[in-house]
Amino acid sequence: MTRDTSSKDDDARHRVDRFLDRSGLATSGARVILLTGDASDRRYYRIITNDGSSRVLALYADAFEFDRLPFVNVAALFQAASLPVPGILGHDDELGVLLLQDLGDLTLQAHLGAAAPTEHAARYREAVSFLVRLQARGRELASPSYIPYGLAFDRDKLRWELDYFVTHFVEAYRGGRIPDRARDAIGREWGPLVDELASEPRVLCHRDYHSRNLMLHEGRLYIIDFQDARMGPNTYDLVSLLRDSYVDLAEETVEELIGHFLSPEPGTPAPATAARQEFRRRFDVMALQRNLKALGTFGFQAAVRNNPSYIQYIPRTLRHVRANLLRHERFARLHELLSVHIEELR
Repeated sequence: MTRDTSSKDDDARHRVDRFLDRSGLATSGARVILLTGDASDRRYYRIITNDGSSRVLALYADAFEFDRLPFVNVAALFQAASLPVPGILGHDDELGVLLLQDLGDLTLQAHLGAAAPTEHAARYREAVSFLVRLQARGRELASPSYIPYGLAFDRDKLRWELDYFVTHFVEAYRGGRIPDRARDAIGREWGPLVDELASEPRVLCHRDYHSRNLMLHEGRLYIIDFQDARMGPNTYDLVSLLRDSYVDLAEETVEELIGHFLSPEPGTPAPATAARQEFRRRFDVMALQRNLKALGTFGFQAAVRNNPSYIQYIPRTLRHVRANLLRHERFARLHELLSVHIEELR
């Protein structure tokens, strides 16, 4: 295992050095700093030249075709929607390298401890406003030339994500052993949840819109990690932001931001009480599915990739799941079944 990891590290650094040579950055005495990565197989490096300027180098696992790369395709779509995303400064298809604008290190998650509460609240309202724009402009820009319009959170995808939670969180990470009868019973409870979400009208979704994928740079909020964008319910991205595994938001803040999403423009009439309650019900159903999938990802990272960095976010995510299981009577049976294997849900 150590030898394989070392070999991958050597290959990665070799490709980075080759890119610096090819691009001329090596002659500027560039310093290379490995950055903390995400849950993907990409690696990120900060390249700092002698004049103090910096760029971020995204190193993919393999070579690619620039024009067919999802990141490039979705970046163009988001730019057409007037959404702020990092600029693409260069690429080397053979080496699997994208050179990107450096947005620094201040995520919306980190901003919570670095700014006054009023400023942080304003940033969250801005992030919600981006979603309103994404959905509105996404309808206008719909075209088969953009990859996300050919992908969707359909029934198979939503069901797969819930099964992923069972496989990687309950079994692989927690060591649970679920008998076939219990697994079938859980599957029956998944059915109506998945059917409901899959039947909702679809809008353009970022797919992973949370506080670690929103960056503060020179006074502006930017969106990153958007390459998996696809079509889905209009609650999906809002849930990712407000039922975030990485940040605690007060319930009154969640309600205020839902209100801002539903009435984003000053003077816009608030939706009727019944309409808002129905939206909140759909929000909770989406949140349950989304948080269970997040637990599957955390379990996979810990148990399969030996990456413990996400373990710290499991308790908060379980609290989100438990709250939604208790909030709606329809989830009583699912709550009972999952509680057998997950103590925190009891």
